[in-house]
Amino acid sequence: MEKVKVGVFKCGNIGVSPLFELLLDELADRRDIKIRTVTTGSKMGVEDVEEALPKLFEFDPNLLVSVSPNPSISGPAKVREKLSNSGVPSVVISDAPGKRIKVELEKQGLGYIIITGDPLIGARREFLDPVEMAIFNSNIIKVLAITGVYRIIHREIDKLIHAIKMGLRPVLPKLIIDVNSIRDNSDFENPYANAKAIAAYELAEKIAEINVQACFIEKERDKYIPLVACAHEIAQVAARLAEEAREIEKYSDTLVRKPHSKDGKPKIKTKLMLPPTLDEEFYRKLLKK
Repeated sequence: MEKVKVGVFKCGNIGVSPLFELLLDELADRRDIKIRTVTTGSKMGVEDVEEALPKLFEFDPNLLVSVSPNPSISGPAKVREKLSNSGVPSVVISDAPGKRIKVELEKQGLGYIIITGDPLIGARREFLDPVEMAIFNSNIIKVLAITGVYRIIHREIDKLIHAIKMGLRPVLPKLIIDVNSIRDNSDFENPYANAKAIAAYELAEKIAEINVQACFIEKERDKYIPLVACAHEIAQVAARLAEEAREIEKYSDTLVRKPHSKDGKPKIKTKLMLPPTLDEEFYRKLLKK
């Protein structure tokens, strides 16, 4: 196979959504993959899905990835149905509500990566405007990137791409990325940096809890407005903690970088002034499967 075609469908938005396809080709020079993204924007209705999704199949993808909030509601559920019947290896990436349907996802033959620390935004009209939305997402993106969530995601998708390239049967992921995942898969060498990353992710999980209360349970304006404001303040603190964790690693020159080479092979380095080398461990784990 000359190039693996990766089709990405975005329905609504979570913190992973804006940068997902860029995680697979950060230097825009990979020669082993082609990526096409189709999105419904912020809308998540069945009609939006039925209009947009067929455009992705015109790409004739070898791998499909769906990124959306809550995969159990009608629009994302329609996406799951279409992916399940497509005959193409498919992965659903979603937020914490996806945990409730993981058995259903498995029955549909879909892989999944569910991120418990990708929280619901404070969607109350008295509070949320375009600028507030952008600031919230930038803070969540920083938390997901620094704590290691983005790393876990792009490595899992890389495994699928390389398996397809090698003629192997891709083993679809079945992952719930919670605070234990952050602790156990950390690239941080310094234990204080790791502790700060864990704290940042714990706060991100708490944001979702508060915003669910504010958006769906509280009916009185005097109660839900302070709650959504509180959740967004926590997001800012979580981003700051994540930044502090990364700075600790910079000071000791132990910051891990894992760039893609032009042929898609993953590389790794820790010392800033040294070139990256082939990540042999990645291939050992892939071939074990």
